Amino acid sequence: MALPSRVKLVEVGPRDGLQNEKQPVPAAIKVELVHRLQDAGLTEIEVTSFVSPKWVPQMADNAEVMAAIARKPGVRYSVLTPNLQGFEAALKSNPDEIVVFASASEAFSQKNINCSIAESIERFAPVVQAARAAGIYVRGAMSCTVGCPYEGEIAPERVAYLAGLMAGIGVQHVGVADTIGVGTPLKVQRAIEATLQHFNINDISGHFHDTYGQALANTLISLQMGVWQFDTSVAGLGGCPYAKGATGNVATEDVVYLLHGMGIDTGVDLDKLIDAGKFISDFLERKPNSRAATALLNKRAV
Repeated sequence: MALPSRVKLVEVGPRDGLQNEKQPVPAAIKVELVHRLQDAGLTEIEVTSFVSPKWVPQMADNAEVMAAIARKPGVRYSVLTPNLQGFEAALKSNPDEIVVFASASEAFSQKNINCSIAESIERFAPVVQAARAAGIYVRGAMSCTVGCPYEGEIAPERVAYLAGLMAGIGVQHVGVADTIGVGTPLKVQRAIEATLQHFNINDISGHFHDTYGQALANTLISLQMGVWQFDTSVAGLGGCPYAKGATGNVATEDVVYLLHGMGIDTGVDLDKLIDAGKFISDFLERKPNSRAATALLNKRAV
């Protein structure tokens, strides 16, 4: 079992984590969160989303947030862009990377963005083309790769189909996402194997939600397959508006604790990371949704 010696974490808390919060989070709080995350050693941060404020009001301050960040050398700032209009708006804020997204489930695609998988890819093709022409890296998020709230289990063939479409339009890297957190290790392994038909292991990341408490187990099997990049969310922020009761992304603190305990380098200072998670959790008036953060904060209190 050859585990990677170093893992790259893409911190998605500021975007994926906060987008479904009901209470408005001011731009200044989002910027402070990004600053705390980069100070903790995170070098890949998904900051915001250039979507219609009608659909995601929480991200209406996208340009303001991007403009206010004190950028740190060596840190890459990414934004989600659902269409060409969103990409053109995002371009003004100088992102290092853009994220496009599609689902491995037809039903989820229809419910989420009102079009088929094939139509969603057609919509993204000009976005990918424009980004690459501008020298901006393109990451693709593949949602519902193991399960869907409407269709149930997703066959690996559907994942391979979506990965092939993404590769076909020029997406450079894909995240295999268990959007509703129903995946278990062998199902996740099959989804990654399906993705490997179209992408190199170095161009694949894991994105696991912890609804059934399986995210760390799914992270471990991915590591054993050679995956060394993962999306995580500080304090376990986030959920999925289309999946009733789905909890957040796996907490960055828990993944860092796991990796450091296995002797795998992340470049992240766990204490500073816990402080960042506590900062945003205090603002949201709730406890961090991270086991490691809870344990270590309790220890500090003693």
